Amino acid sequence: MVHWDSLWINVHLATMCDGDGYGTIRDAAIAVRDGKIAWLGASAALPGDYAADQTHDGQGCWLTPGLIDCHSHIVYAGNRSDEFEARLNGVAYEEIARKGGGILSTVRATRAASADELMQASLTRVHSLLREGVTTLEIKSGYGLDLQTEAKMLRVARQIGRDLPVRIKTTFLGAHALPPEYAGRADDYLSAVCEQILPALVGEGLVDAVDAFCEHIGFSAAQTERVFQAAQRAGLPVKLHAEQLSDQGGAALTARYHGLSADHLEHLSAQGIAAMQTHGTVAVLLPGAYYFLRETKLPPIAALREAGVPMALATDCNPGTSPMTSLLLAMNMGCTLFRMTPLEALQGVTLHAARALGLQDQAGSLTIGKAADFALWSIDRPGDLAYAIGANPCYASVFSGSPRVF
Repeated sequence: MVHWDSLWINVHLATMCDGDGYGTIRDAAIAVRDGKIAWLGASAALPGDYAADQTHDGQGCWLTPGLIDCHSHIVYAGNRSDEFEARLNGVAYEEIARKGGGILSTVRATRAASADELMQASLTRVHSLLREGVTTLEIKSGYGLDLQTEAKMLRVARQIGRDLPVRIKTTFLGAHALPPEYAGRADDYLSAVCEQILPALVGEGLVDAVDAFCEHIGFSAAQTERVFQAAQRAGLPVKLHAEQLSDQGGAALTARYHGLSADHLEHLSAQGIAAMQTHGTVAVLLPGAYYFLRETKLPPIAALREAGVPMALATDCNPGTSPMTSLLLAMNMGCTLFRMTPLEALQGVTLHAARALGLQDQAGSLTIGKAADFALWSIDRPGDLAYAIGANPCYASVFSGSPRVF
């Protein structure tokens, strides 16, 4: 007799295993054993000799892989709505920055916050994502820019994964901006990042990947490569904020280091696309920042599609350029602003988002042996997830085989 811990019946599956479609199985069932998918298929094909400790009726819902938000800055303190209002009243960003605004405003607030204060502020944002079927979340540091605060942020991120039913992947973003104490000394700061801060955080087991902001207002490609070399020495994968405001060659650099992803990409060149295609680097698209900054240059979606570069979508949740805690809204924006298809949007928050985190063997599709992370939706068809603005049709979600309760 086949024995399972749980069985979900009366569902339609969007397995996301079909490269050309949703991988649909109608009138289906899915079984779980030891937190992993043990069987799935049409209900009519269920083994005749199975037993399940628990059987759940999916009420005719669509069942997809749990959603994955593969780019977020969700752990931070403070609020920058004053800057948002100032910009809309005509104050230039450069003037705001000269007065101590921008990223450094969040750095000051995050440095001053206790770990408990950071946790409480972050939990509100995380819960919003979890209620929309998110089961995996990447969390970056980068609002500390010193060892003490970067470690504080990453410890909070790890604690979120212990306290809530969600898989957390942490990313060290020490090369996010130049801290005030290193004004005019970017190379000295990067020496501290590479030689002191990163090794200490790795020694504490706080880092899963390394990121940087490669931009004319951030760090050059040569400086970014120093960070990548330090990550390489630590045995960590890299990713990059690349080509958001200008083409610095960051995507090609990331691909050359076999990076997991290059993110933003509004100014991505044909050479960058070719490098990403060659090395399998995922393009992570962030329509929230595009919308919030009222950007006008679109990422080269058609060229990425033509090259077969996998495209992921994420919230980029952060206080300055994308204060968004809805991955469903990011899907809608991906379709309406970037002209992605609803299928591409759903692939972008499941299959390709998993790959952007190096989790393609564990999550992102309904496949036997992968984690039993999935979401059930009260919808008529999978394309509905990218359709209704502000709607949340999540009926239930499951993490490692266990139904989540909030």
